[in-house]
Amino acid sequence: MEDEKIVQLYWDRNESAITETSNKYGSYCTSIARNILGDFEDAQECVNDTYLNAWNSMPPHRPNMLRTFLGKITRNLSFNKYKHSHADKRGGGETPAVLDELSECVSGKENVEQEIEYQELVRTIDAFLDSLPLEKRKMFVCRYWYNDSISEIAKQFRMKENAVSMTLRRIRSKLRQYLVDRGYDV
Repeated sequence: MEDEKIVQLYWDRNESAITETSNKYGSYCTSIARNILGDFEDAQECVNDTYLNAWNSMPPHRPNMLRTFLGKITRNLSFNKYKHSHADKRGGGETPAVLDELSECVSGKENVEQEIEYQELVRTIDAFLDSLPLEKRKMFVCRYWYNDSISEIAKQFRMKENAVSMTLRRIRSKLRQYLVDRGYDV
């Protein structure tokens, strides 16, 4: 079913919207949640919460890109669940490694507290990503948006794991310098 029709089902408060969403995007959302949480049952819980959040968001929201909208909800819910369940410990999955890798680029300090500063940081990172060659941008998104493992990325891009690790390290280094050059405290 077309995304526009699925969104319309939400707006019509038709419960088949959930079924259609699950049929079309269930495995996509599950993959995101499982990569972050490392546990299938927790991932399923987040995916079900994604459907509830989508139901509660539409209306008034009418997403232009349903896949991205659902992916963002799933990702946010999964990170919240991860933070809650791993408050004082480090667990399985790719999340600890991904967060450690990105900590080199973006400080964890609370100085980017205000929404305006946050949005400016997002625009700056988006501009950096737009400057990358397509393959490197895709690798970065696979690792730091979808939390794909290095081995999964290596398979997808037909590269050796060491090459993927080195490429990501160089991108993070360039990102860090890009942010420093634009006045961010990293």
